[in-house]
Amino acid sequence: MDKISREINEENQSDLFKGLEPIGRILELDGYHVWGTSPIRDEDGRVHLFFSRWPITASHYGWVMCCEVAHAVADSPEGPYEVTGVALKGTGGTEWDSWSIHNPTIHKIGNKYALFYMGSNGSHFDKSQEELIALSKSDKDAYHPYFRELVATKRVGIAVSDSLDGPWERLSDSPAIPVGEDGSWDDYVTTNPAFLKHPSGELWLYYKAWSKATAMQSNGNRQYGLAISKTLDEPFVKYPKNPVINLSHMGNNTQCEDAYLFYKDGLFHLLCRDMGYFDHNVGLHFISEDGLTWGYPKIAYREAKYYFDEPMPGLDREGRFERPQILVDKDGNPDYLFAAYVGGRVNTSSAVVLKFKK
Repeated sequence: MDKISREINEENQSDLFKGLEPIGRILELDGYHVWGTSPIRDEDGRVHLFFSRWPITASHYGWVMCCEVAHAVADSPEGPYEVTGVALKGTGGTEWDSWSIHNPTIHKIGNKYALFYMGSNGSHFDKSQEELIALSKSDKDAYHPYFRELVATKRVGIAVSDSLDGPWERLSDSPAIPVGEDGSWDDYVTTNPAFLKHPSGELWLYYKAWSKATAMQSNGNRQYGLAISKTLDEPFVKYPKNPVINLSHMGNNTQCEDAYLFYKDGLFHLLCRDMGYFDHNVGLHFISEDGLTWGYPKIAYREAKYYFDEPMPGLDREGRFERPQILVDKDGNPDYLFAAYVGGRVNTSSAVVLKFKK
């Protein structure tokens, strides 16, 4: 077997992602951290973004505690964008997604728009959301146990609407993808959904998960599974040979996250963030003939400084793009890349836009 090269060089660069043109930052919002920006075009060609935001009164790690999904619109993918309001927020009460709604991905399925997301629930805590917002800033160590427990409540949900302008209605009072049985690869969390309409017409929903065992050993080894349904009204059934992407055999707790799927020229493409295959600052591009068996990845995007000449602001998670999402053109080809990036005008985080080379 040939030795696999894991060096960051031109030989390992995906051809599809070569020549990405940096456009700039968008959604630099006063008073907010911005993350997870998912784009879609409406029938008039306008671009709608669904993005995660949470108040700067919380730390960056407030994403799992007090995040909501907001909506913005522009005439061009490059902006400027007008924020129209909140698309989806926590239910309150004791529901599974009562606190944070995070990492959306938007898709049109038939005559409906489907907003896939991650939800969390901290209603069982001895402190209120407001108390934990303050604690996340004032005492990171004291907040950390609550953060870890909130992470353990993450599950995947779906909301639908007839219009990109809403209103949005949750499909169910229960998660679309529950955790697996004790001892399974996904018995700890299900999160970060990535949707693809299969050429057969089936609805394929990929999801990130990890086990309790790896959570205890190494803060989790993130892998990707698949659940399939024929319609949005039917349950998503987990693929029996999950996980479909598992990099743990590469050593050093190698993993990936933040997947986005698209189908092009008879092949399945999966874009995600690297967590140790090449390094922790680039994107990965996997290709598959069936969406189930994936080969070794190429480099998608590079580290942020490869595209943007910005000083590092001294923030956690700086220097890399996360939550990559793609806006396709009318022929279904990748047109623009959207990602989350810390820093920017308000020194929190915002979205960035890059254009694919034609």
